[in-house]
Order: sequence, then structure tokens, then C-alpha cells
Amino acid sequence: MGERRRGADLERAILDAAWSELSARGYSGLTMEAVAERAGTSRPVLARRWDGKAPLTVAAIRQEIAKYPMNVPDRGDLRTELLEFLEQASKRAIGIAAVFTLFSSEYFAEAASVPNDLRAAVVQGNGTMLPAILDRAVQRGDIAREKLVPPVDALLGTLFREYVVMNFSAPPPDLRTAWVDRIFLPLVRAS
Repeated sequence: MGERRRGADLERAILDAAWSELSARGYSGLTMEAVAERAGTSRPVLARRWDGKAPLTVAAIRQEIAKYPMNVPDRGDLRTELLEFLEQASKRAIGIAAVFTLFSSEYFAEAASVPNDLRAAVVQGNGTMLPAILDRAVQRGDIAREKLVPPVDALLGTLFREYVVMNFSAPPPDLRTAWVDRIFLPLVRAS
């Protein structure tokens, strides 16, 4: 008989099980009972940690996305940093796609929330990499701060999310390069 899991080990196992259930059955097919069974625990153990499948799902998606940290160091070149950012984001695409599958489910009625609430819950503290890259580029003189106005400042993130939502996959490298070279950089380069 195996040793009983507790604390972070148990929580990780539950969230892995929830992710597996979500991937296999989608949000509508996910049940607390199936997650508990897959995790080798009981339904009351889940209920003590999460008040239903909506918060459990958000926690599982956050754990999955956290497996692919976003950290683009200063490379001294905006283009290189943007392509690295999009490459790292691409590794998270399956988790992002899972978030968007919730849009076509009963998630929002159960969670009494709207898509922006879901995005905030999932992203929580992870949405600062692109602004940091752009700030460094402004400081180096690569781009003009006055050109970083909405929606230009968020354009790469918007293009990326749109592709993932429409295709449930990461954009291919040649498309990411075209976004950077042909769309974004011409809009923001310092004169």
C-alpha cells in the first residue's frame, strides 16, 4: 500500500487528474467524482479545496500553464525577444486552448463570471512579460513609446490568442515571424 499523499503533493495530483479529465472530456464532461477517482482520492477531499468544478478547472489550467514559465531575458534585440516570447507562449497554447473551450460550456453560468474574469483568474500574475519586453525596447531606443498605444501595444498577444482560439494549436513559427517582422515592428520602430 502506497504512502498517503498530503498537502502540495496531493493538490498537484488532483490538479493533474483534473487536467487529464478536462483534456479527455472537456468541461461539460468533467466531474468531481472522475477527478477524485483518477487522482486516487475521494470527492470530499476535493470539496475541501475547491467549491465545485469551475474553480477546480481554473486551478488545473493555471497549474498546466505554470509548467511553461514565461521568461525572456534582455537579449539587446527587440525582434529576438519578441520571437522568443511567442515561442514560449506557444508551449502554453494547449492550456490557453483549454481556457477557450470553457467559453462554449456552462462554465460561466456555474462560475457566475464573464470571460474577462476567467482570463484574469488564469493569467493571475503572468501577463507582464510582453510589457517588460516593450519597456526594455523603449529604453534602448528600439521603439518609440508614443507608438505603443492601444491596440498596438497588445497586438502580438491578440494575434496569438486569436490563432489559438480559432485553431486550438500554437501558431507555426513562420506565422509568428511574419507577425513580428511584417506587422508589429513596422508599427512601432523608432524613426
